[in-house]
Amino acid sequence: MSVKMGANVCPITEERSGTVREVGGQAVWSLSSWFGVDQLRDNSMETYWQSDGQLPHLVNIQFHRKTTVSQIYIYSDYKLDESYTPSRISIRCGMHFNDLQEVEVVDLCEPSGWVCIPIKEYEEMLMCTFMIQIAVISNHQNGRDTHMRQIRIHSPTEGSQYPLEHHGKFSTLEFAQFRTIR
Repeated sequence: MSVKMGANVCPITEERSGTVREVGGQAVWSLSSWFGVDQLRDNSMETYWQSDGQLPHLVNIQFHRKTTVSQIYIYSDYKLDESYTPSRISIRCGMHFNDLQEVEVVDLCEPSGWVCIPIKEYEEMLMCTFMIQIAVISNHQNGRDTHMRQIRIHSPTEGSQYPLEHHGKFSTLEFAQFRTIR
């Protein structure tokens, strides 16, 4: 599986282009540890979810309705997290916990920045699913616990595209609260 990694890959830029939208906010998130969803979704690269204990460490994302997913972005930083950094991740999709199927396995080599994992069902068909599970199978340096800093889920936009860049940069908190229609 080839993934895009590094500073050139930025999910926010893609969202602003109008070709995709972030749909993680429409889902219910649960983790293999007691807390950490807020840290995965707070848009800060300084915070992280830490899961302790035996592998695999799981992030479960359940949508209220069947959702088309095109990419999953994960922010990892090997320089800060070292042995806590995931080295192998499994992406599983399905209708619920009991029918999850592995759709991607990604090997990461000392990632620093956003990692883009394209999600395809078969022959370039986009995945439509009720549930995504991200499983950390192994960490660098045979680490047991894991850190994940951010996760973003993208769905392609349908119909007309309205790139925000045509109207200037909307990067303040005041503008961010109005960036999506609910």
